[in-house]
Parts: sequence; C-alpha cells; structure tokens
Amino acid sequence: MGANSRLTIAVHALTWMEVHRRQGNEISTSEQIAGSVNTNPVVIRRLLGELQKAGLVESRRGAGAGWTLTRELESITLLDVYRAVEPGVLFAMHRSTPNLECPVGVGIQPAMQEIYDHIEETLRAELARTTLVEVMREVLAGAD
Repeated sequence: MGANSRLTIAVHALTWMEVHRRQGNEISTSEQIAGSVNTNPVVIRRLLGELQKAGLVESRRGAGAGWTLTRELESITLLDVYRAVEPGVLFAMHRSTPNLECPVGVGIQPAMQEIYDHIEETLRAELARTTLVEVMREVLAGAD
C-alpha cells in the first residue's frame, strides 16, 4: 500500500497559485502548476475540479483561460483542502463481515472503529489549525 499524496499535491497547487498571483499573474494554468508539481496536467485538472466543487478555486474559459483562487490563503485551512480531496474516511473496516463466530471477528470492528474515530478527530483538529498562508510562509522561508 502506497501513501496518498493528494493532499500534498492540492496544497502545493494552491500555494503555487498564490505565489504566482503575487508575482503579478492573475490566472494560473494547469500546465504551469503541473510544471511545479512535476506531474501531468491531467492530474492537476482533476484535483482543481475537486477544489472547485469545494469553492476554493474557480476556472475561467476562453481567452485567458485558467484557474484562480476564490479565497485568500489566510482563510483556507489544511482541513478545507483535505475535505475537498479526501472526502472519505481515513481508515476502513473489512470489505466483508468477519466471522462472527470467532472471538476476534465479533469484536474487531467495534474496537478498531473507536480507535479510528479518535485518530480521525485528532487529524481533523490538527489540519484545522494550519492555514495555507502559514504553509506558504514556510515554503518561501525554505526557498531562501
């Protein structure tokens, strides 16, 4: 099982868009963002579509087509981005019901669900504490 990088890529894209805007560019294209992320523009377009559904970006069509942020980075938390690109639960239960005749099978799901609920609550609280402007400051400080 590989680690999921969708949150990281989405935060990268949004942060890049703000830096690009601060350099005097109103619009960001998926090709430009993909160049920074070093991935295919299709990957970026898919993520931007999810971020658009969450109200974090908007697209412009026609001449000057591209993407813009809909909010200041100060008002976007990592939790906002997480919810946009990772709408499901962090941990899942068995795909099929375990053997309920087994002492482990009958109790594993309730035991694990309580643990998973606590982890998910802790994760969301931590993500809610950090805004994208804080991430951008860290990124730019590291680039010096």
